[in-house]
Amino acid sequence: MVTFFVERTAPLPPDEAWRRLTEWHRHGEVVPLTRVTVTTPPPTRRGTLFVARTGVGPLAFDDPMEVTVWQPPRDGTPGRCRLEKRGRAITGWAEIEVRPGPGGRARVVWREEVRVRFLPGLFDGALRRAARYVFGRAANRLLRMP
Repeated sequence: MVTFFVERTAPLPPDEAWRRLTEWHRHGEVVPLTRVTVTTPPPTRRGTLFVARTGVGPLAFDDPMEVTVWQPPRDGTPGRCRLEKRGRAITGWAEIEVRPGPGGRARVVWREEVRVRFLPGLFDGALRRAARYVFGRAANRLLRMP
């Protein structure tokens, strides 16, 4: 099991940062070799289901997720979204928090706990570094994309 977090300050109001980070299909545009399919009708809410399929051909795996907490930012209060990962290969959770930051900017904290089945604990350090890198880049790109 690996736990990591990524923090960013974006030159956006919190509601716009929230929108950019929680349009799930966009994650497939910024995470390498990944396609995201939302399997429930919009809008996103508690109970929304989606699948991130990562890999190439027979080396791909599904990462099904469910939104279990959906609290968009409102009137200066932080927003919080929690995803439960329910796959055969990957389990755990992710939380995205967006709060007002300095100068009207948004402060983003992305926390995640990931378990990769059949991966020995010996690889936890490498997995943590890789996950922080990939999801840090993904957060940066999502926050820059209109």
